Amino acid sequence: MNNIEINRQTAFNNETLNKMLEQYKKYLFEDYLPFINEYLYDQEHGGYFWNTSYHGEQRSSNKRTWYDARGTWVYSYLYKVLDSNPLYLERAKQTLKLLYRAKDMQAHFWPWSYDREGNDLKEREGDIYGNLFVAEALAAYSDGSGEQDAWLEAKNILQEAFALYQTKEYRYLLEYSPTKDYPEAEEILGHYMIVLHLCTTLLRLQDDAELEEISDYCLEALLQKHYDAELNLMAELRSKTGSALGENLDQFVYIGHAIETLWMIMDEAKRRQDQELFDLAASRFKFHVEVAKDDLFGGFFHCLDHAKENRFLLDKVLWAQEEVMVGCLLLMEERADAWAYDTFQNTLQYLQQHFILDHLRYRPWKINGNRQMNRQEEGTRIENYHHPRHLMYGILTFQQLINRNTLNLNSYEK
Repeated sequence: MNNIEINRQTAFNNETLNKMLEQYKKYLFEDYLPFINEYLYDQEHGGYFWNTSYHGEQRSSNKRTWYDARGTWVYSYLYKVLDSNPLYLERAKQTLKLLYRAKDMQAHFWPWSYDREGNDLKEREGDIYGNLFVAEALAAYSDGSGEQDAWLEAKNILQEAFALYQTKEYRYLLEYSPTKDYPEAEEILGHYMIVLHLCTTLLRLQDDAELEEISDYCLEALLQKHYDAELNLMAELRSKTGSALGENLDQFVYIGHAIETLWMIMDEAKRRQDQELFDLAASRFKFHVEVAKDDLFGGFFHCLDHAKENRFLLDKVLWAQEEVMVGCLLLMEERADAWAYDTFQNTLQYLQQHFILDHLRYRPWKINGNRQMNRQEEGTRIENYHHPRHLMYGILTFQQLINRNTLNLNSYEK
């Protein structure tokens, strides 16, 4: 499988696509999901033992809102689009119940972490991302189960989070800042990214004028306020007043976020049937991917601390590689894009060579490593969101391309 070529010439050959589809199904249904079932999912209380090694050794029974909400999204989405096994929906519902047990209804945020049964460990205050991930989980659960109340609750959580973010007092504890002089951020690209994608998800299920307004606001912020025309890059941070933050922060591009954001803008453009918006996002996506590329050792960097000085963090993280893959899948399906096929092929081969632990049962994927990806480690966490999302989107895309070939449709006639 490692040597299968998928490019402009071979991509519309169903033999190649079927091989890719079967490989992705194995990654999801024979490797990933059984690993989660055996080692991560808490079948008694719901939720995920996120602090687990690549060998399946549980380091702690504590849980976190981020991972439980994301895992709920995975099971709900999986049930809806790929496999209507009732177990997946049951687990999504069980974990939502755990999340609500853990929530102090007087607090703004879901707790950062809690014990196996949902008791807040009070390690630190929760954050806006946790709330948004819970909303995303509810949206997917609503789609899978047909429960309208879950959609309404997701919308309510989103609106409350967005309103809080818009207040002049709002600050976010920025743990990935390039300087210690700016620990609390005012305007963050990553916030708009998640809000926009959640709007896209909810609006695909049901029309809503209020969510359309939020979506418009996010698009303007992402395409204009967080876009540096001189660099053709998306800055992670901005001030609420629009004033400069200083060179170190104005030049900070959390490029993995930018790449993820741009495929989400393409996805929103697809929902809107806005070809101009799609083309703009696609052009910027490609540029960011090329900037992030490590031509020496392969793969992509996820953090550009200073754009003009070309100063990157040199480690590699799985989620950034897979966000590149998701954007390529979109371009393959929507544009039959030659660049996307080549980038997808090269990135998949890189991941197969450096991230998949073939010698272990269920072949888990590393979540990070050094620049060369040659460091041996046991692992302390299993990716339960970006990775299965990439695999599910891959399966859906390959199926779509195969169906289109079978029907002998031109790639632009959807």
